[in-house]
Amino acid sequence: MSAAAGPYGATPQSPGFDPSHVVPKEGLDAWAVPDPTVPSVPLDPLLPVQLLSRLGDWGQVLCSNGWSAWVDARLLVALPQSPPGAGGPLVHTADARRLLARAEETLGRYRAAVEELAAGRTDAGAFHGTTQGLRIGVVVDGEAVWLYDAEHDQWCYCDGTAMTTLATRKPAPAPAASTGSAAGAPAGTPAPGPVSAQPTRLSGGVQGPPPHGPGEGS
Repeated sequence: MSAAAGPYGATPQSPGFDPSHVVPKEGLDAWAVPDPTVPSVPLDPLLPVQLLSRLGDWGQVLCSNGWSAWVDARLLVALPQSPPGAGGPLVHTADARRLLARAEETLGRYRAAVEELAAGRTDAGAFHGTTQGLRIGVVVDGEAVWLYDAEHDQWCYCDGTAMTTLATRKPAPAPAASTGSAAGAPAGTPAPGPVSAQPTRLSGGVQGPPPHGPGEGS
């Protein structure tokens, strides 16, 4: 009997079950506790699971029927991040052609600068000046493409027909007004500088720390 049939009755299924991985196509052994000396039960191949926690190489997973178990987390196959749903807000163009053209142009300029540097026709200082401010980002996966829009400082997703905003950099908060010293600070104390922009945040969970081997940590 596979673990998908429910050998472990650890917890009932959470209404918020959100699969993050699937079992590899060869299947996967699972244990009630993170201990390889106890009997194991196989998980079905390609079974969707949600990784709940990590303990070295061990990972506690939740199955769609609510059963949980411990597996070798190194063998789990991570699911790709889901694109935004259809009907999300459109960005400034209805498709990716403008951003693709800009990415090609920017990449061409960078490659030309690299060729000049490699041929010895320019030096590192000139290379730095030529490439200063060039920023592109492109990920193509079949029909899907993720593009960085440098003009609006955001990542966009396109499935070939429509494009939606996936992530946007948070604007930096405006610095507090100052007459030369921070409020409440002793005279002569320099005013704090502007707060830097927050990094771009993408949807999806954060992966756990690197593994250390099943059975080693407890």
